[in-house]
Amino acid sequence: MTSIRRYLNWALATLLLVVMSLAVTAAYFVTRHEMEEIFDAQLSLQGRIVAGLVTERTTSDEYARIAAQLSQPGHFARWYGSTGNLLTDLAAPALYDHEEKMISLGVWSDSGRPILMGARWHDDADGTSFPAPRHEGHRWVSYQEHRWRTFSMPIAGGRWLSIGLRDAFQSELFNKVALGNFVPLLLTLPILLWLMARLIRRGLAPIEELSRQVEARDEKDLRPIRVAVPQELQALRGALNDFIDRLGQTLERERRFTADAAHELRTPLAALKIHLDNARFGEPSALDKAYNGIERLQRVVEQLLLLARLELDDQGAAPETVELSSLVLDLAAELWPLAESQQQTLEIAENPALSLEGNATELGILVRNLLDNALRYTPEGGRVEVAMGQTADRRPWLSIRDSGPGIPEALLEAVTQRFQRAADQRISGSGLGLSIAVEIAERQQLNMRLSNRPEGGLEVRLVWDKPVIAPRAPDTV
Repeated sequence: MTSIRRYLNWALATLLLVVMSLAVTAAYFVTRHEMEEIFDAQLSLQGRIVAGLVTERTTSDEYARIAAQLSQPGHFARWYGSTGNLLTDLAAPALYDHEEKMISLGVWSDSGRPILMGARWHDDADGTSFPAPRHEGHRWVSYQEHRWRTFSMPIAGGRWLSIGLRDAFQSELFNKVALGNFVPLLLTLPILLWLMARLIRRGLAPIEELSRQVEARDEKDLRPIRVAVPQELQALRGALNDFIDRLGQTLERERRFTADAAHELRTPLAALKIHLDNARFGEPSALDKAYNGIERLQRVVEQLLLLARLELDDQGAAPETVELSSLVLDLAAELWPLAESQQQTLEIAENPALSLEGNATELGILVRNLLDNALRYTPEGGRVEVAMGQTADRRPWLSIRDSGPGIPEALLEAVTQRFQRAADQRISGSGLGLSIAVEIAERQQLNMRLSNRPEGGLEVRLVWDKPVIAPRAPDTV
């Protein structure tokens, strides 16, 4: 996309020219219409004045005097006798205005025979004269390649009078009015464009300043942006500050994660190297210890990959209908061999049909991690119990209880952080299981709470924010 300044300059300049053109065009047509009405009124008034001077008793001498007054230099008015013959030309008046050639008049008998014809309305070459009127009122008449706006009316003695104004006079006047309106606007256009460019430059200055503030920073400078901005940019500045804050939290979390992961991987790798060195020197049990170290290392890597995938997939998959009881039964069957190998009892205490909205894959990872943790920390011959149901407001809940050592009260919140484990380090683990569970719980909109049981062991309780989905009524035919 081109720059905002260039776009605004061109767009507003074009808009200004279009508006000016439309304004001048509108003014031209409005002025033309109003002046046509004024000219029509003038023609009517002048026609009625002339009509008042002509009576039934108007003699040929009187018509001759009128014709003398209507003559122009080089163009003479004509008057006709009773026989219809053209009579002698008359001298033109001493005073003459150039615009008079645009106005003329004529008098006809009831039969259409010309009686008096003003200058410009007769032609000696072919003997034709201006067309006789047939109707009273205003009309357009073409004569000798000119258009005339005429007003016609009957007068005394059964005669007709027409007085006309050439269209060229009106058009010239209209064009002068339009040009008079357009030229001042055209002269002020450069000044308007210059002022507009200055205003646009000044209006966009805060954006440029904000851009310089952001551009001057590097990945280590995560301070909030404090530059003063107008009201329209405050939301953008706030969004940038929120982004910088989230970026800082993410970078800090990633630095901490990298450091903790390096520390967590360094320990099993060092132990694995020691066990392999011992196996090289003939210690048989060292291979079994090395195998256990590889299993722990594999679990740490799998959990790290899972946690990274969850953090990258911020949006998550689209929600779907999940049958909680079926999901728990499938995961319990999958983990049953682990419980059986340690002579543990894995029991589903309550198994009501609960349908809820969520993502089956992420919920499966959550419940599997919690069941896996419970089985790992429960001693041989212990018991892990799973229960589920719904609260009074129809929100589903899931509880996983074990008979293990539990967690000291001071560490109940700390164990949900990455690489944090309980004091019992005899159990192999990565310290990521509960942090992954917390991450998924937030994504699936449910609350997870850890508590120690009075009779010993740990209970993890999940409560969903949304109510269960009511079963759909069967379709009726």
